[in-house]
Amino acid sequence: MGLKERTPTTVQEYLDYKTKFSNWGRWGDDDQFGTLNHINPSLVKEAAGLIKTGETVSCANPLATQSVIPDPHRNPKPADHNMSVHERGSGDYIGVSYHGFVNTHIDALCHFFTKSVEEGGRLYNDKDPALVTESGATSHSIENWRDGIVTRGVLYDIPKFRGTDFVEFDKPVEGWELEDWAKSQGITPQRGDAVFIRSGYRSFWEAHPDLEMTFPPNTPGNAPSIIEFLYTTDASLLGWDLQEAGHREHDYPARIAVHEVIIPHMGMPILDNADFDRLANTCEELGEYTFHLTIAPLVVEGGTGSPVNPIATF
Repeated sequence: MGLKERTPTTVQEYLDYKTKFSNWGRWGDDDQFGTLNHINPSLVKEAAGLIKTGETVSCANPLATQSVIPDPHRNPKPADHNMSVHERGSGDYIGVSYHGFVNTHIDALCHFFTKSVEEGGRLYNDKDPALVTESGATSHSIENWRDGIVTRGVLYDIPKFRGTDFVEFDKPVEGWELEDWAKSQGITPQRGDAVFIRSGYRSFWEAHPDLEMTFPPNTPGNAPSIIEFLYTTDASLLGWDLQEAGHREHDYPARIAVHEVIIPHMGMPILDNADFDRLANTCEELGEYTFHLTIAPLVVEGGTGSPVNPIATF
């Protein structure tokens, strides 16, 4: 069963992922980087060699204010953007609750525990969840990545691969489709890659304007079999526009199944709610689905993540 046999992940396989694909202790007891350890200076220099035209593309959505997404189900905590205009200039205030399903952000490794605290849950690398307090996390927090994430990005354009506008409810993205897409584009997955999976976020919501999003999510997206692909290819980072699929065929014991394995067990950051449409257009125009990637998180001491504006450079 699994990636080799091209079969959807069973419940038992999903439970086994938590130990089979664990990176606890792989980079030492005090590791704060998880799978970002796959990126080294040599890989950063190689990624710089991908720059040919100098064209840059943002992979971020606008901050989801009430005017951007006036939907209480998708955007229950709209971002604040208040302007002040005076005689000689202007200023503004921005406040954003960035976790969720609308704002582009990166998750730090303190964002998810292996299970609830009452059940004995732990942070990545078997750390005590008591290290995360209401005044900030004292381990695995976002400021550890203040020097930025620079590596090779690879776009896996699944709607283009399938010949559809977006990923359907009953056909989540599976790990073997990532293998097939890479092969179709002549791409060999490499250690340290940032894996960007496009499911067609904008087209999906345009086709389903009245869908009342729930949590756990009831949207299409990615199946747990992508976890095996990410682990076996030594990816550094997962980015996606639609997140986990709303699982119907398998009753996985999780609220959001992929997050709950790759953050606390694998130690992998997730770039949530990206906008890959412009990136996909550029990749198609250039015939190139690999690019130099830069992600610069805000330096939030003790933060569980950060809003970000990922930049792809060709």
